[in-house]
Amino acid sequence: MSYFSYLQCSKCGKEYSKDEPHNLCECGGPLLVRYDLHSIKENVDKNLFKTREKGLFRFKELLPIEDEKNIVSLGEGDTPILKADSLGEKIGAENLYIKDEGLNPTGTFKSRGAAVGVSKAKELGIKTIAMPTAGNAGGAWSAYSAKAGIELIVAMPKDAPDLAKKEAFIYGSRTYLVKGLISDAGKIIAKGVKKYGWFDAATLKEPYRIEGKKTMGLELAEYFNWEFPDAILYPTGGGVGIIGIWKAFKELKELGWIKDKIPKLIAVQAEGCNPIVKAFNENSEASEFYTGANTIAGGIRVPKALGDFIVLDAVRQSKGTAIEVKDSEIIESLNLLAKTEGLFVAPEGATLVAAADKLIKNGFLKSTDKIVLLNTGCGLKYANLVEEELQVLEIDADI
Repeated sequence: MSYFSYLQCSKCGKEYSKDEPHNLCECGGPLLVRYDLHSIKENVDKNLFKTREKGLFRFKELLPIEDEKNIVSLGEGDTPILKADSLGEKIGAENLYIKDEGLNPTGTFKSRGAAVGVSKAKELGIKTIAMPTAGNAGGAWSAYSAKAGIELIVAMPKDAPDLAKKEAFIYGSRTYLVKGLISDAGKIIAKGVKKYGWFDAATLKEPYRIEGKKTMGLELAEYFNWEFPDAILYPTGGGVGIIGIWKAFKELKELGWIKDKIPKLIAVQAEGCNPIVKAFNENSEASEFYTGANTIAGGIRVPKALGDFIVLDAVRQSKGTAIEVKDSEIIESLNLLAKTEGLFVAPEGATLVAAADKLIKNGFLKSTDKIVLLNTGCGLKYANLVEEELQVLEIDADI
């Protein structure tokens, strides 16, 4: 049974029908999925989810797919939450955890948004999807679109990770490489949408990607016995993950399924592209376009997020913060995490190690806090960042 009720604008509150494709509200605000939470509370036991087959669609009552035959899945979700004692000892965190989204089908958390977004596009009868991407979303949406039999047009920066470009190609998406940033790719897609009638699936321009990302929050709550940790650090570009986790918290709170603890949501950005951090520090409701964005963490090289005002609101309501790290600190963290926990993570995920270290040192986080670093991708997709230092040793043949 589906409990999906309607779509609602995150800015003006206007409601839209769930039975037809929608992008933004007429006021320009992103649309959010709303459920009949009262009926869910009356009819669904939260312990039911554990009895189902692994994967994010086991939370189907809190997802917008109305007919299960439209589900497009590659086995995404239910990624591990690992206790990181060795890393925690290095940075002074006694209860440090890493949720490793790199084990999703396409190697990043983007699989979650693609699974739900493409499933809903199939349900709504959409034939062609178009989207700009920094790289990994293009790869993920290409895979799921291929399985669904939906045409996908992708535009991504020319300097996006090579593997992301190859993913889009091998899955059959029509792929365009753009001289510039994701914002420039977005302009090209917007022109195509207007000219050819493609469905625009840019970040927050369709309502369903958030619902896939939301399941990270549902899994965290379930893992910690329906209680959120003290702090969740998240690498922030478009910010959909933070928006989704905060949405999960609010829905679970309204359902009465979780305890009163509010997780501090911490947005982590790179020094070379930090519009959310700047807006947070200036107490602004929204960010300004960041000119000259440059960082090795391409997934968070987003000069201006459409949902920045929602991200900032979630961070502030949760009594969290926004913090930046240097590219040199990202590389150091990448190496530290690999050598202490045996995890080769994406550079975006590595930002969280440096951020947590700083926040513990400055007292924002306590050493006893239950802290989750939400790694968004697999480091094998960024092998070019690893500087090879080979030392040739001569040994005796009989050793």
